[in-house]
Amino acid sequence: MTSLIRFEALSGVMDDSPPCYVLEVGEFHFMLDCGWDSSFNMDFIERAQKWASRIDAVLLSYPDIAHIGALPYLVGKCGLSCPIYATVPVYRMGQMFLYDWYQSFQNYEDFQIFSLDDVDQVFDKVLQVKYNQQVSMKGRGHGLQIVPLPAGHMIGGTIWRITKMGEEEIVYAVDFNHKKERHLNGCPLESIARPNLLITDAYMCGTALLRRKFRDEALLSTILRTLRGGGNVLIVVDTAGRVLELVQLLDQLWHNAEAGLLLYSLIFMNSVAFNVVEFAKSQVEWMSERMLRMFEEGRNNPFQFRHAQLCHSLAELARLRSPKVVLASQPDLDSGFSRELFLEWCIDAKNCIILTSRARIGSLCSKLMEMACNPERIGSKQITIQVKRRVRLEGHELDEFRVKKREQEQQATKLRLEQHRRRSRVDVVSLDDDDSDDEEKKDDTATNEFPYDISYIAQGPNHWYSRAESYKRFPKYPHFEKRMKIDDYGEVIHAKSYLQLETKVRMVDLLRDRMGEDQENGVATAGDMHDIPTKCIYFVQTVEVFAQLEFIDFEGRTDVDSLKKILQMSKPKQIIFVHGMADQTDKLAHYCRKSLNMAEDKVFTPRLGDVVDATIESHMYQLKLTDALLNNLKFVHVKDVEIAWVNGIIKQHSCCSEQTEDQKITAMDVDGENNDENAVDIGSDDIPYLDLLPASEIPSHDAVFVGDPKLSDLKQALMLDGFQAEFSHGVLVVNNVLSIRKRADGQLHVEGIVCKDYYAIRDVIYRQYAII
Repeated sequence: MTSLIRFEALSGVMDDSPPCYVLEVGEFHFMLDCGWDSSFNMDFIERAQKWASRIDAVLLSYPDIAHIGALPYLVGKCGLSCPIYATVPVYRMGQMFLYDWYQSFQNYEDFQIFSLDDVDQVFDKVLQVKYNQQVSMKGRGHGLQIVPLPAGHMIGGTIWRITKMGEEEIVYAVDFNHKKERHLNGCPLESIARPNLLITDAYMCGTALLRRKFRDEALLSTILRTLRGGGNVLIVVDTAGRVLELVQLLDQLWHNAEAGLLLYSLIFMNSVAFNVVEFAKSQVEWMSERMLRMFEEGRNNPFQFRHAQLCHSLAELARLRSPKVVLASQPDLDSGFSRELFLEWCIDAKNCIILTSRARIGSLCSKLMEMACNPERIGSKQITIQVKRRVRLEGHELDEFRVKKREQEQQATKLRLEQHRRRSRVDVVSLDDDDSDDEEKKDDTATNEFPYDISYIAQGPNHWYSRAESYKRFPKYPHFEKRMKIDDYGEVIHAKSYLQLETKVRMVDLLRDRMGEDQENGVATAGDMHDIPTKCIYFVQTVEVFAQLEFIDFEGRTDVDSLKKILQMSKPKQIIFVHGMADQTDKLAHYCRKSLNMAEDKVFTPRLGDVVDATIESHMYQLKLTDALLNNLKFVHVKDVEIAWVNGIIKQHSCCSEQTEDQKITAMDVDGENNDENAVDIGSDDIPYLDLLPASEIPSHDAVFVGDPKLSDLKQALMLDGFQAEFSHGVLVVNNVLSIRKRADGQLHVEGIVCKDYYAIRDVIYRQYAII
């Protein structure tokens, strides 16, 4: 590979923070995922904001908050404007994740970190791709190709393969799952075979997973025990990712009459549940072969649930009979319906809270997981959390709000009237000026001869005519009809006006119609907060957790033992480990160095802010060239590039200040001798530069022939010059006096008698090469 490769972690190294990385290939900058969490760490945003103007493309692996959560803020507030690449399900479900995440905060507080408009801006920039589709980068990324590959874990999950000029490849594979599940296939292991650089995670290192059979049995037994005891079950899930596996499993269990679950309610609950199921129905082709067979053979959509009911508010949930099983978002329990139901159900010992995934340290989910994984817990546990509520204004507060709103409306009305009066005065003055101008033009036309043409407009020699001057303003009806653009085929149609129209309509309905209203206890929800004045209140509450706590792993990730086998099989030349705790990352790196016999400098475990130089070619290093040197180079064309022989002297940057103004240096990548100093910063002043040698000191060199001409092309060139050329047993015979064959090393071997034709044929052969 002829480009420098650098990697910098903005988040997601040596801890459980969401992944976000910058990969630099040559002059092109990729942002690999852009996750956030409910802690809203602004230190990460500051680091990412510094890169916002330099990022050329964003690659998204999964649709969940941990991989796309920061995009609304970076796009809406920080000016990130590059293309975003994602598979079709990541595009669809990513919207669901962000809408539900926003709504889970907005329901109970004045959330202002980002808005729904910011979310829409993000997905306006998304370019949807399919698996194994080759996408070529443009501009500074000329020659770069990205290929999305199946990753499992979530619908549309992606392993990204990045190649340049079809040479060495970089594979970015985090949170993938090689095992086949109910609704998803596992990732094909051959997709990560023998990459030159593998970027993967150590998140599951040190975690042992149950077999799928035992895991499902544990879930079923816990649900049955709780329901038969008269309790409710809260299953904490995400919005539109791993929840599809769970709801598919539970709907099948409910359909089995022998399970005895038909007497109980099964509910899938979040702010966008209806749309999640509708999108899942339309994306069966992205799922497992089992799902496809169910759809094709039985003509039955696997996500046309027979028992699972959809809820969008606490009021809808209250109308369903108990005992019940509720799958509610958000997974970290810091917001959303899962938090509300936990506060309501945790005080009853008959209820059960089932956690299905890990969450960041410090979240409510992580605290409950510590309790669930502690076998010595007996009786109740206390936990202190902050409770947020959005309540309706009443009494004096409501009167004050109405008075203030009335004053604001009056002030706005006065402002509109004043602006209308000002526009009316301007329009009248403009109309009078137009009339006087018309009279002057009539006087001018009476004394001069002009063509009798209704479309003629008088113009003086120094008059710049503006079409706007021919239009009059009308004070009473200031409306101008918009002219339609028409070509030879009729009115011009803009394709963007018809793209994703159905999806946008659904998003409007999502917020307008699907939100229920929780009118109990004076609590207002998103459905009515725009119509009824509300306020947000906060208080700290200590609750007794009497409910049973269980952790059943449904994350759908590759376990550490399988990851080690995959690394052993894939045999990458270099590895960068990210997204894992420090001890887990170090253990995995130690395994690669000892068991896979990888060199110490080929296994990287970067920390926050570290820049990893993963340049594959050891003879590659970076220099800067002065303008004086560039102006003396003689370039020759070879296909789509230009090459030149360079002679110069290497100098340190400290000498650069002595250069004249016309000798400013320009950054370029050149081949040179072996250099072990790989950790060079692009913008650093320590980068050496190559300066012009005096003419007397430039050494001579043999001619270099650049190119690899084919014998068939050479035959055509010779025939165009009037020579008789034909193939005989793989040898090109010219005029029966000369033979040309291609050796194993690619060089041409010319054999024949020395004559006039020999030199003419040699000139034709020389023209097939670039000679420097």
